[in-house]
Amino acid sequence: MPNIAIIGGQWGDEGKGKIVDLITPAFEIVARFNGGHNAGHTVIRGDRKLVLHLIPSGILHEGVLCVLGPGLVIDPAALEAEAKEVEALGIDVWANLVVSDRAHVLLPHHRALDLMSEERKGSARLGTTGRGIGPCYEDKAARRGMRIADVLIRERIDLRLAALREHFEALCRGYGVTRDIDWKKTADDLEAFGARIAPRVRDVSALLHDQMTEGYSVLFEGAQATLLDLDHGTYPFVTSSSAGIGGVVTGLGVPPQKIDGILGIVKAYTTRVGTGPLPTELQDEVGEALRERGGEYGATTGRPRRCGWFDAVVARYSARVNGFEGIALTKLDVLDPLEEIPVCVGYRYRNTRLDEIPADIAIYEECRPIYENMKGWKTMTGHAREWADLPVEARDYIRKIGDLVGVEVPLVSVGPDRDASVIDNRARTSSWLRA
Repeated sequence: MPNIAIIGGQWGDEGKGKIVDLITPAFEIVARFNGGHNAGHTVIRGDRKLVLHLIPSGILHEGVLCVLGPGLVIDPAALEAEAKEVEALGIDVWANLVVSDRAHVLLPHHRALDLMSEERKGSARLGTTGRGIGPCYEDKAARRGMRIADVLIRERIDLRLAALREHFEALCRGYGVTRDIDWKKTADDLEAFGARIAPRVRDVSALLHDQMTEGYSVLFEGAQATLLDLDHGTYPFVTSSSAGIGGVVTGLGVPPQKIDGILGIVKAYTTRVGTGPLPTELQDEVGEALRERGGEYGATTGRPRRCGWFDAVVARYSARVNGFEGIALTKLDVLDPLEEIPVCVGYRYRNTRLDEIPADIAIYEECRPIYENMKGWKTMTGHAREWADLPVEARDYIRKIGDLVGVEVPLVSVGPDRDASVIDNRARTSSWLRA
């Protein structure tokens, strides 16, 4: 099998967790390359819903090596709590999980900084998860961060915390606020965490290089999505890491030529959490119906997601930026009851048509969708397992999306369960999806 990257093609929550869980049997390794526990990958296992925030979705498969790369920021408490939840399913997490020695460590003061920053912005707040992800990446960029390699040595913990504390307290004085952090407890907790995690710490780039040299296939798992990418997303309403294809290279230490294929994940409609532009947003009963049918509430925060029609401008942009060779279309079944389904094919900005996303966020906020209407199928699709099982109108809708995006659609999800999926064997990229 080739090495395949899974990339979100919208504003996140596209269903990457299910797709990774579905196709993991075709791979020996699943490697996560960006973000922190602000991600939420939902996987259905039997009658239980499991939300993974840091641990790759491949952990549910016996014998699959799961990797957390240097591009992540890792909250020790969050990682260990999540591991316990997975272990409750009878899975030996630490036997199959490897953590990069170069990944950065998210600390209690990062959460305090996140909340302070959002509070100060008032109505202009970005709508972060409040989990400290941004401030941790800020410390990383400012070269004062703490890495997993540091928590293995008590003297290094104390040295790094002293610098972080000095910066944090200077900010608090500038803001005129007080935030109590127990730095001694933080140091002790980190030392204990380092001792527990030491056997699973590796040079991830070297590990992946060796594994791929031996012929093992890797599934590169992304978090968040292209429109939340720090460089290519709808800045400033973005995350703090590289959520696109570039994140695989920088977030794992894998050379580009080792990425054999790129699968984009997009919903059959569009959602986003938090503030920022969403041209196709439906602020009416139709949008509410999509939210309820799709269970569109943040896996990490529980916040209701904003819902709108499929935006081909967004999906086409993501396909271009990332080089999608195929897209997995998720939650098609949410559209089952609709008689007519609009698809956004372009934007109208004042008197001008735009077919690309403008960099100027003020312009993007003013863009209005140009729709083409597709006929709905008004029948349930959850039973479909083969292309021929789908209603003709549903197949037309899928083909329309593929044509607009310029990428084939080898996989369609028609429900949350792993087997509620349709693979189109006529697609070239369908070979990526089977063990």
